[in-house]
Amino acid sequence: MKTNPIVGQGTPLHRWQTSSHLAQLPVIDILSLVPEGARAVIIAPHPDDEVLGCGGFLQLLAAAGRPLQLISVTDGSASHPGSERWPVERLSAVRPQESVEALRRLGVPLHSLKWLRGGFKDSLVADRESELSEFIERHLHPNDVVFTTWREDGHCDHEAVGRASATAAKRAGATVYELPVWTWHWAAPEDSFVPWHRARKILLAPHLVARKRHAIHAFASQLEGDPQAGLPPVLAPYVLERLLQPFEVVFV
Repeated sequence: MKTNPIVGQGTPLHRWQTSSHLAQLPVIDILSLVPEGARAVIIAPHPDDEVLGCGGFLQLLAAAGRPLQLISVTDGSASHPGSERWPVERLSAVRPQESVEALRRLGVPLHSLKWLRGGFKDSLVADRESELSEFIERHLHPNDVVFTTWREDGHCDHEAVGRASATAAKRAGATVYELPVWTWHWAAPEDSFVPWHRARKILLAPHLVARKRHAIHAFASQLEGDPQAGLPPVLAPYVLERLLQPFEVVFV
């Protein structure tokens, strides 16, 4: 992995849309990955990753009545470094609130959703990776199905959370699947670094994509930059479009 692959505007959307390689990925049913009696555990490095990575199939799991556990590892307070408009204190409060609204827009039953906030420091998760793994393990059951960010996703927190989740799941006897999030930015359909042989597509009907789009727009802090601090939006339009394709991918 490059030191910082999340630069520029990334891979143009049309390269993904016209990729025969991506079109030929095997399709899988999310309810077969999380069978009846199992619990889905979503481990998000920052508030919004649970929607960016799997906001589509979260709707399917919720509609099927699968038990859901969300673990937000950090509060996402480092997304606007040096900003007076979005200082750390404001982001610490706002970003979890944005997640609540986004999940409501997805139709996830918040009254029955179990939600843990890890309190780890944004952008420094790797410094406490062992501690995070132990924290996650304490909250896993052997029949859990864990979804987390890919261990090579390109963002330091995404990668540390992926590694820690995999270690915790193995110790707890749970199953773990990884989700590409920033991979869509820096990778290409022919990129041999990406484990396409492990990739499976979960197809999303248009209404699921529409609700995912509506949910993403709850993250106002990430849709706004701070021109005075020279910060563009984290979720610029070209980033969003890559994350709103009619499918989501898991690495099995």
